[in-house]
Amino acid sequence: MADEMVRLAQRFINSYDVPGIPKVEENGRTSWTVMFALTRALQHELGITALSDSFGATTLSTLQSRFGPQIDDLTRHGNVYRIVQSGLYCKGYDGGGIDGSYNSQVAESVSALKADMGIAGAYPGGALEPKVFKALLTMDPYVVVGDGTEQVRSIQQWLNGRYVHRREFFICPCDGHFSRDVQKALIFALQYEIGMGDDVANGRFGPGTQDGIRSQAMLGVGASDTTKQFVRLFQAAMRFNGWDVAFDGHYSGALADTVSRFQQFAHLAPTGGSADFRTWASLLVSTGDPTRPGTACDCVTEITPARAQALRAAGYTTVGRYLTNASVPNARNKKIQPGELATIVAGGLSVFPIYQTNGGDREYFSPQRGALDALAALEAAREHGFQAGTIIYFAVDYDAVDEEVTSRVIPHFRALASRMAHYGSEYRVGVYAPRNICSRLAQAGLTVSSFVSDMSTAYSGNMGFPLPRDWAFDQISTIWVGADAGRIEIDNDIASGRDPGQTQFTPRAPDRALDVYFDRSHQDALARDLVTYIEDNGHDDWYRARSPEECAAKVMDLDPLITGLARSLRMRKALMQAVIFWEYQADITDDAADLAVAAHYRWRESFEAWEQNPIGPAPPMPIPAVEDSSTGVAQIFAKTAIEARNHAVSQGLIPGAPLDGGDWHVFRDVWKALRDDEDYNVSTVALVHIHSAHRKGVTADRLAYTAADTATVLARYNGTNDDATQYGLRARDLYDIFERYNAPLRTP
Repeated sequence: MADEMVRLAQRFINSYDVPGIPKVEENGRTSWTVMFALTRALQHELGITALSDSFGATTLSTLQSRFGPQIDDLTRHGNVYRIVQSGLYCKGYDGGGIDGSYNSQVAESVSALKADMGIAGAYPGGALEPKVFKALLTMDPYVVVGDGTEQVRSIQQWLNGRYVHRREFFICPCDGHFSRDVQKALIFALQYEIGMGDDVANGRFGPGTQDGIRSQAMLGVGASDTTKQFVRLFQAAMRFNGWDVAFDGHYSGALADTVSRFQQFAHLAPTGGSADFRTWASLLVSTGDPTRPGTACDCVTEITPARAQALRAAGYTTVGRYLTNASVPNARNKKIQPGELATIVAGGLSVFPIYQTNGGDREYFSPQRGALDALAALEAAREHGFQAGTIIYFAVDYDAVDEEVTSRVIPHFRALASRMAHYGSEYRVGVYAPRNICSRLAQAGLTVSSFVSDMSTAYSGNMGFPLPRDWAFDQISTIWVGADAGRIEIDNDIASGRDPGQTQFTPRAPDRALDVYFDRSHQDALARDLVTYIEDNGHDDWYRARSPEECAAKVMDLDPLITGLARSLRMRKALMQAVIFWEYQADITDDAADLAVAAHYRWRESFEAWEQNPIGPAPPMPIPAVEDSSTGVAQIFAKTAIEARNHAVSQGLIPGAPLDGGDWHVFRDVWKALRDDEDYNVSTVALVHIHSAHRKGVTADRLAYTAADTATVLARYNGTNDDATQYGLRARDLYDIFERYNAPLRTP
């Protein structure tokens, strides 16, 4: 929502005509762009010439040397005051106007800000200290945001209040969420309690911090904080990682019980509920203690008999291997090799599959790429012989910030999961990624298991995020195992037991008879052939809403999906292309029919609501009452779709339970999906053809239909009368035109 005072703050920024201070959009919305511009404006007022977005050590020291320990009504600098006022408005506090004064409202708002930060005791009053100024010019919130909790916020405030006077400690957010900055603040606090000086403490979980934890007595029941705050810091770490414990500085039996549950969850050695080094480490850094021995591993190197023996001797029971090689020039040959799976199993190991052709940058992730990955992974897993139910771990191997998870990774996986379902995949979708990505995909219902790339400790998606609840494998270190012929470099993984891996395989040879993607360079020639056919055969009923060229283009746009369906269901893609091409005309009566059906279901919904709360007259039924229509890109009735999908479920072609066509809610949902979801509509075309063949007694291999079989199946798409017979003959002609282009692309 736009805020007029934020807009005025943006206007103030734009009043600067100074190189290095960018113009900002005057939209009344706070953003990092605005905060960075205010930071640059402050640097300019301080006389700093090399302006930057960072409120770093130079800005802080210059601010202190120029104005002393605080900014207040005695500072007497109009533009600095305006920057303070602008920052307050951008933070949601009343800045008392943007008039260049440090008035009573500014002081009151600064006091409120410091109270929200938890530092009112450390920095009393309404003056603005340099560290508070730095925090003011960030997007960090100091009130609970979204699903944050007051319990976490109170710990954040405690950290700020206790440690803000330490030189390298900067005010952390107080929004009720564990985050990268909060994790860093927690480690700083631990370093201070260990006894590190300001020249040593750095907020990183390095050797000094680790040694400091080891040197402390193991915390257990009965321990309490006195001058040192180790129990509170341990409780904070537990709370930040999602475990509900008190924050009172007392190590109670209840805390010990929760610690035992955490250790079981993270697969740490039990300690009777005491806080040993490995428990601390697993709470503070994504790898935990990287020297922990794992029972799972993953590698890019072929597992030979000697290597399998070495892995087994080192205590490993499960190994992750790649389904394919990367799709980049001179890619390393890291995929599963012929006969390798049998070697692995013979060596006493199980296997979990990883799919990664790139996944190492943000540009890779899109719905289009996700859809392509679904087919490639499905076919690779089938060729290697992985059994139904296997989890394939799709890799997100870069540090995606949260916005990119929303805009790129989730849409990629949504398309991937949808296509896997449409292709009748027998496999389940997992993810290899940093913690935040794993958790968000699981919350979106797009994955069933996580392979966590915790070894990347500096990734923003790992710092400040707890171990995902659905973790199966936790990658914590790269090590060498074995000697001589058995020597192999692996990533050492902790296994939760959620995914035991696979030990049985039924390899399949690639089916060279299947269709492949269309060569788009032939699209114009295909369109000309289709138009010629229509004109030469007197189909003057064609020109309704879309031209033949538009319909041909639509079929080409759908080619990745059509190809995937054809390959997964072992049928000719021309069967789908022919009817989609014809039906996409969208007869002018179809829109009216769709509107009538939509009106009918709006009435059903409102009538159902009225039945539950019968106040006033019942909603009148629309006339005529139309419950179904042929709809969507391929003009399919809901009744037809339900019958076809139920037949496919009964034949094991697609997963799921049969649809109850007698339930109007189900009927409505199917009709809406046909109308609004092209993937659903097009995938239904393939299933309708399979059901039609069953109904008409066409039992031949779907890749080897005769001309008569093809006409029979295509005719049934339109019905059972004489018009349907003519439809089938015409559709077969279109089939032949498409097949003229499809057939030469297939591998001989």
